[in-house]
Amino acid sequence: MTDLEPRPADVTPHDPNTALSPAALDRLDRSVPENTKTAYRRQAALFIDWCEQHGRATLPASPQTLAAYVSHLCDLDRAPATIEQAIATIRVAHREAGHDGQPDTRAALRILKTHKRDRAEQGKRKRKAPPVTLNILRAMIDTTDPATPAGQRDRALLILGFAMMARRSELAALRTDDVTFTDDGLTVFIRASKTDQEAAGAEVHIPNGVHPDTDPVRVTRAWLDTLTAHGIHDGPLLRRINRWGHLLPGGMSGAAINERVRKLAVDADVPNAVAFTAHGLRAGGPTEAAKAGQPVSFIAEHGRWSKTSPQVLEYIRPVDKWRDNPMRGIGL
Repeated sequence: MTDLEPRPADVTPHDPNTALSPAALDRLDRSVPENTKTAYRRQAALFIDWCEQHGRATLPASPQTLAAYVSHLCDLDRAPATIEQAIATIRVAHREAGHDGQPDTRAALRILKTHKRDRAEQGKRKRKAPPVTLNILRAMIDTTDPATPAGQRDRALLILGFAMMARRSELAALRTDDVTFTDDGLTVFIRASKTDQEAAGAEVHIPNGVHPDTDPVRVTRAWLDTLTAHGIHDGPLLRRINRWGHLLPGGMSGAAINERVRKLAVDADVPNAVAFTAHGLRAGGPTEAAKAGQPVSFIAEHGRWSKTSPQVLEYIRPVDKWRDNPMRGIGL
């Protein structure tokens, strides 16, 4: 653990008023998602290395130190989101160490603002994972072999990710008993997600499809039947499979799901294939739903976006810009 890594609490064993039990420490530690902790560790390590190279203190860091470090990240042309994450990491580390109100980020944020403007003037845009639209989804499905466990799993991964508008963490967390078949389709129970930190859970209802290769019910049932045939009746839904096609213990991680989506996009030879990620499945669902004229409120609820989140609109606006374009139909 680095000096800058955010900690749930400090333990002073000799003072019963500040001590925490191992169970309490464990629950506090697990309250922070693993992805967040990994990002904190990476950013903290980079900041510590830079401070050591330049003879600067890390805790507490002066406003000038933070501003200089942010300028250094700008020199490396780091993405604004990456720099914002670095600033957040340093601020949290100071707060956890008892340095409330430090460091002063005003100069650092002004430098970041300049960096954003410089990048815009250079024609650089925020990189976004391209959406897996329906045509691309079908092309990716066509590269899979439904006669193999890997092909069936990949089909389930793609179809569920698209139809659920799922985050990769949600897909990785799915278990076999989270899926229930009904007359109208299937219901998928999501135990916890990014916007459900209290783990109240949410149900996603997916209707029957019309195409055998992309029907969520047919594809998911085929995969579950394969698991059953291999003696697997519970546990992770999306299983690890080795290069020889053998099912392995344990489920796929979010990173593995990401890499699999990219590999399938490359296999399908879609344009800009290496840019595709699992997030493209989450983006593709609302894009196609918007094309079909579904209300934004329905799309947001289905995708488990916060009611105040502007994210879902980012997927819908490209559709609206063409469908509701003021230049359409004026006689040009």
